[in-house]
Amino acid sequence: MAIFGGKENDVFKAIENHMTAVEETLKAFRALVEAYMAGNHSQAEAFEKEVSELETKADKLRREIEMMLYEGAFLPANRGDYARLSELIDQVADAAESAAHTIILAQPKFPGELKDTFIELIESSVETYSKLKEAVKALNTDVDKAMELAKAVEDAEEKADEIEYRLKKAIFESDTITTYAKLIWNQILTKIGDIADRAEDASDQVLLMSVKRRG
Repeated sequence: MAIFGGKENDVFKAIENHMTAVEETLKAFRALVEAYMAGNHSQAEAFEKEVSELETKADKLRREIEMMLYEGAFLPANRGDYARLSELIDQVADAAESAAHTIILAQPKFPGELKDTFIELIESSVETYSKLKEAVKALNTDVDKAMELAKAVEDAEEKADEIEYRLKKAIFESDTITTYAKLIWNQILTKIGDIADRAEDASDQVLLMSVKRRG
C-alpha cells in the first residue's frame, strides 16, 4: 500500500519514469560495447548517439522532478531528500555516457580474450542498478523493504568492484595489449564501475530516507 498520495504519488511516478530512462541508457551502452567488441564501429557510434539522447532525456526528467518538488510535493524538510535522490540516480546515466564517449573517441583495440569478463562487469553494474530501482520503488510502500533492498545494492556493488579489479589486473598483466590501450581501458573500466558506484550512492540515500521515515 502506498504511503503517500496526491502530489507525492505524482513525484513517485516521475521518479519511476526517470529510472526507466536511466535503465534505457544502460541498455544502449551495453549494445554499444557489444557492437564495438564485434568490430562494428559505425554501429557502436550510432549507439553512442542513442546513449547521449537517453541521458539527455533522463536529465530532463530529473529537472521535472525538481520542479514538482519545489511546487509543493512533500513537506519542505523532505524535498531536498528527493531532489538529492533523483540527482544521484541521474549520475548512473552520466557514468554510462562518459564510458561511451571514451570508447568511441579513443578507439582502443578490444582485447578479445577478455570479452566474457567485460560482459560480466557490465551485467554486474546493471544488476546493481536494477536492485536500486527496486529499493526506490519500495520507498513508497514499505520502508523496511527499502532498507533491505538498499543493502542488496551495496552487496551487488561489491561484486561489480571485484570483477572490475580482476579485469584491470588481466589488462595490465597482458603482453599483447599496448600501454596506450591499457591506460584507455583502465579509464573505461573505471567509468563502467562508476555505474555500480553511483547506484550504491543512491542506495545510501534510500537508506537515509528510510531511516528518517521510520523515525
